[in-house]
Amino acid sequence: MSTKTLLIVAHAPSPNTQKLAQAAYDGANHPDIDINVILKSPQDTQPEDVLAADALLLGTTENLAYMAGLTKDFFDRCYYPVLEEKQGMPFAVYIRAGHDGTGTKLALKTITTGLRWSWIQEALILQGDWQDSFAEQVEELAMTLAAGVEAGIY
Repeated sequence: MSTKTLLIVAHAPSPNTQKLAQAAYDGANHPDIDINVILKSPQDTQPEDVLAADALLLGTTENLAYMAGLTKDFFDRCYYPVLEEKQGMPFAVYIRAGHDGTGTKLALKTITTGLRWSWIQEALILQGDWQDSFAEQVEELAMTLAAGVEAGIY
């Protein structure tokens, strides 16, 4: 049986969002979980990366009540090339939102419904001023997704 792959696509334009991307990577790479973890920025992620993945964790900032432009660009470039082959792919998202994150969440729900991806849980919205617990929450989300993929639950 081949090792499964979790692709983490993380928009990390600031030191704090870089901490979140690293927390996602660390959580998915927990020593008790045996999967291949790939961390990429949205602009470096290609349709081939998504096609090779068994699950996807997306991290984005909320900009002007919407996902980051580079996150939208990732979907613009990858949507049609992966549409048919990746239906049912396990998916999770964390949103670093200065406000409430609902616009970003709604947009992501619309796009991933079109892709027919399977959300493993509601969007993790990291709202308001920075808190160190945000990184712990992202690490736990990534670990949950990675463990579920490895076990074949998702």
